Amino acid sequence: MSPEQLIADYLTGPRLLREAVSGMTQEQLRARPIPGKWSTLEVVCHIADAEGVYSERFKRVIAEHEPTLQDMDPDLWMPRIAIAERDVVEEVQLVDLIRRHTGRILKTLSPADFQRIGHHTTAGPLTLEGLLQRMVGHIPHHIAFIQEKRKLVC
Repeated sequence: MSPEQLIADYLTGPRLLREAVSGMTQEQLRARPIPGKWSTLEVVCHIADAEGVYSERFKRVIAEHEPTLQDMDPDLWMPRIAIAERDVVEEVQLVDLIRRHTGRILKTLSPADFQRIGHHTTAGPLTLEGLLQRMVGHIPHHIAFIQEKRKLVC
């Protein structure tokens, strides 16, 4: 897939996420219909947190020579990042803002820039293109879980 198509797909993610949670009540967003799994609100907060992490990774791969990219363990983050105080609308807005901001940067790059490498602490070497592919798939991956939960609570 071309960088232009990857960027276009990346920029559609917030709309998909917004549609996935549209019309859900606070009770539905916070429900845990599947024991041991995150609520829809927690899934959306994870997505928003990952957006910040990946935007920083993209920028480091663009600007630095083969930077080290630290792993993100969402299970460590989840109990410590004030999920109960967070608002799903703001989280989706944050995802949208980060993607528009980052997309604007990505659109300025040459095809060769997408082959720049960062060294992930658990996944090993990753190109900017590979990182972008991961993020293009991240929201759709989680939307499947949101839809599953939504069927059980709505």
